[in-house]
Amino acid sequence: MTLAPETTALKVHLSLGGDWLSICDLSLLTPGRGVAALLPDGCQVALFLDRAGRVYGIDNRDPFSGAAVLSRGLTGTHQGRPFVASPLLKQRFDLESGQCLDDESVRIATYEVRTS
Repeated sequence: MTLAPETTALKVHLSLGGDWLSICDLSLLTPGRGVAALLPDGCQVALFLDRAGRVYGIDNRDPFSGAAVLSRGLTGTHQGRPFVASPLLKQRFDLESGQCLDDESVRIATYEVRTS
């Protein structure tokens, strides 16, 4: 009996307080769609993979409605910047900076993400 060689899947890691927390396998992310993950402090992160292979992590909580739904939002680009639009009230959030593109007084948390 021959065993298939073991392959190592790339993992998505999030920077939290100077430490790196392993979140999931990169293969679980689909370009253009988000997934939510529960963090140790009870907050949620929304992870997004773009078509170029970049991974983004933002707070999953929509600051306008208070609901944890940003992972279900629609992704796109505005002036070359990746964003997610809230599925509830449609405000757009820059995936790199967290800045709301529709209300400059609002910003959500972003997380440093790496794969390895």
